[in-house]
Parts: sequence; structure tokens; C-alpha cells
Amino acid sequence: MDDALKIPSSADIARQMLDEDDYSDEEREILERIASGHPAKRRPGDYRTTPPTVGERVADRVAAIGGSWGFIISFGVVLFAWMAINSGVIPRSTFDPFPFIFLNLMLSMLAAIQAPVIMMSQNRQAAKDRLAAHLDFETNLRAEIDIMRLHHKLDTILVERMAAIGGRARDVAQGPVERGAKPD
Repeated sequence: MDDALKIPSSADIARQMLDEDDYSDEEREILERIASGHPAKRRPGDYRTTPPTVGERVADRVAAIGGSWGFIISFGVVLFAWMAINSGVIPRSTFDPFPFIFLNLMLSMLAAIQAPVIMMSQNRQAAKDRLAAHLDFETNLRAEIDIMRLHHKLDTILVERMAAIGGRARDVAQGPVERGAKPD
């Protein structure tokens, strides 16, 4: 095959792209990895170097429970029961009569503790999402480079076939006399 028709590798295309100046630091880092032949990491968990701490696991669990329908329904039942017991609907001695000051205190404490824990979990999830987006971007960039390589390969094959067809067309146009055949 002619050198002009050489099919570049993904690494060659990445090196060519690195010569341009209009890439962000993230894009440049990915292109350098592709140019050096390093495979892409496929899962966000591949980047985690330490296991989650007890606090992180607790935060994730609290967020999972606190944001579920089971929690909302059961919490509503507890609140309704509290108000029924303490309003005198159920004959019993009330321990937190209306305006339910103790209930308000408990709800405030729950909100004060639960909100920051849920925020910690959301921050961790946002970090995971950013990493997943980074990996998706790298995969997309690698796919784009592979598509560029395949286009170049198809163009090369097309040029070779066109040259072969052109050579056959010249042979037909020259006729049998010009190709060295004896006239009848």
C-alpha cells in the first residue's frame, strides 16, 4: 500500500488533534491518554482508591430511607397517631397537649440532623455523577476518533478501487492492438 494511503491509528489521530490549541484541559488529558495507547476506564468504581467510610455509608443509607415512600407514609402515620393520642380523640392521658410543642421540638431536631446528612450523600452522588460524565465524555471522544479512523479507511479503500477501475478502463480504451495483441 502506498504511504499516502496509510490508515492512521487512533493514537495517530489523537496526536494530530493534540497539535490543535482549541481543547480544554480535560479534553487534552483524554487525548494524551488515547495517544499513549492507554485503555479507557469503564466504571466510576475503578477510580475509587478507598472504601466508603462509615459516615459516608450512614449518609447514603439515611438519604435512601428518608427519601422513600415507605418513610413518608410511616412518618405520616406516626404524626397522625401522635396528634390523635394528644388531642383527646383517643381517651388517654395526653403527654404533649395541643399545640404539640414536644412534637415540634422532635421534628425540628430530626430536620436539623437529617438535612446535613442528606446533603453529604447528595454531594457524594454529585461527585460520582461528575466522574461518570467524565468517563462518558472519554468514551464518546474515543468513539469519535474511531469513526474518523474508519472514515479514513473507507476513503482509502475507495481511492484504491477507483485507481483499479481507472487502470482497467485504460486497458479497455487502449484496445487489443495497443496492448500487444496481433491484429487479425
